[in-house]
Amino acid sequence: MAVKSNHVTIKGIKDGLVFLLDDQCDFEELLTELRYKLEHSHQNILTGPIIHVDVKLGTRSINDDEKQTILDILKKKGNLLIRTVESPPIGPEAEPLTGPVVMTGMVRSGQVLHHEGDLLFMGDVNPGGTITATGDIYILGALRGTAHAGVEGNEEAIIAASYLAPTQLRISELISRPPDEWETRETVMEYAYLQDGVMKIDKISNIARLGRDFNVFKGV
Repeated sequence: MAVKSNHVTIKGIKDGLVFLLDDQCDFEELLTELRYKLEHSHQNILTGPIIHVDVKLGTRSINDDEKQTILDILKKKGNLLIRTVESPPIGPEAEPLTGPVVMTGMVRSGQVLHHEGDLLFMGDVNPGGTITATGDIYILGALRGTAHAGVEGNEEAIIAASYLAPTQLRISELISRPPDEWETRETVMEYAYLQDGVMKIDKISNIARLGRDFNVFKGV
């Protein structure tokens, strides 16, 4: 049965889509319309290449469970990568935090995900997929495709992944093709960095050796 309300507005912007969600209607009613539009009325524009999504909730405050419900609905479309979810903070003492932008989803073969700044990507990058950023790249998942950090010449950028088995790594202008034994490495989170013009790999627990302040989870 068709959903005739207009609690969900989807608008195209230069680098993706904005989902404007009504802040006055019942939350369950909002979710019902969101599901319907993703599966029916807007199905044709929600397939194909990766699309960045910004979700705007107006004056509606939501808790973590409600936010996760919205994300779960959006993530059912494999080409949608959620970039931001904007809603008022809960509690008078809440302050905005800064940190890397968080995106969730999966980068499939043939897809390219690019971000200006530091990126925390929660998902897998499959063989044939590419993820790039002008800053650091942190992947909470498996990196089996290509990753390029510091694309505008930042040689201090790093690439970290829960499972590091890439097709190719690149930091700034330096390209490193992985050795044949990638698949036999320890299954611990590792990171790649440049030192004296050479790309090196180390366990994430040793990242403090770089002497930088990595607030990767600040704002998540």
